[in-house]
Amino acid sequence: MDKKNNMQIGRRSFLQITAGAAVLSGIGLPKKALAGTDKQLSTLIDLNLCDGCVDRTVPICVSSCKAINKDKIPPVVEDIPEPWPRKTIEDWSKKKDVFKRLTPYNFIYVHKTEIDEAGGRKTIFVPRRCMHCDNPACATICPFSANHKEKNGAVVIEQNQCFGGAKCKDVCPWEIPQRQSGVGIYLHVLPGYMGNGVMYKCDLCNERLKDGKLPGCVEACPRGAMLIGPRKEIEKIAEERAHAMNGFIYGKKENGGTSTLYVSPVSFEKINSTMEKKPGQPDMKPEVGRRMAATDPLGKAVLAAPVLGIVAAGALNWYSKRKEQMKKEGKDNG
Repeated sequence: MDKKNNMQIGRRSFLQITAGAAVLSGIGLPKKALAGTDKQLSTLIDLNLCDGCVDRTVPICVSSCKAINKDKIPPVVEDIPEPWPRKTIEDWSKKKDVFKRLTPYNFIYVHKTEIDEAGGRKTIFVPRRCMHCDNPACATICPFSANHKEKNGAVVIEQNQCFGGAKCKDVCPWEIPQRQSGVGIYLHVLPGYMGNGVMYKCDLCNERLKDGKLPGCVEACPRGAMLIGPRKEIEKIAEERAHAMNGFIYGKKENGGTSTLYVSPVSFEKINSTMEKKPGQPDMKPEVGRRMAATDPLGKAVLAAPVLGIVAAGALNWYSKRKEQMKKEGKDNG
């Protein structure tokens, strides 16, 4: 196949991904797109191919993600209620252009590091975003089921159900979700006492997947460093690439397994040693365990708490009205 034909195929079906996927893996990926698939998908991020888009101010995967999600967050209220008892307000609405860390307006960023390897200095670029865990603790602990895992593997936060309590961030070993105060359902229920906004993170472009499209970062990458496809095929590609470069895989076991795999020519111990874990800048500690392993059986039993039941009733009432309003606006606009 020529390059032009490969590009056409990649845009027609996200399961064909790029020419490199078929050539380097030695297998043929299915041509049929699985829009709204019940089969679990995985993504692969190849650090041997990512060059950080050094010729650009903002990496293409980042700018593409920003463009797709630029209207995701509704306008922030002018006077954000001060939450009790912590009194912490997180407002990124005037810092939307930040791209060197995760924020409510930036779901992916690229970490640059220099590694001493085989007597030389090697530059590695690491795109970081939600790992889309196989058994996400963030979804387990959410008392309002705002956070859930789709059958296609995407872990999604429903912004019309989230109160911004940040429990999801607390149990995430990488502290991926980021909060925007002054938006969301809590403003209509108990703005001074319940929640503090909405949590945001990469949702694997779930709506695009349902439409048979590639996630923005995967589609935009000029070097084919990001792939997406059926779980088994992606795992096979990851194993073959790691073997070919005598390299390493990250994400297969971490936090109980994830739907995101990294392959790297250098060890993740060395990569992680260059990462200082800061707000919005997760590390890549190898063999990270599940923070909630012992509490998983509890699931969503917290919903039985009376106070949450009262709040949930008010929230659902608002949510129902909101859905009706959106439906009406849709008809009016149609």
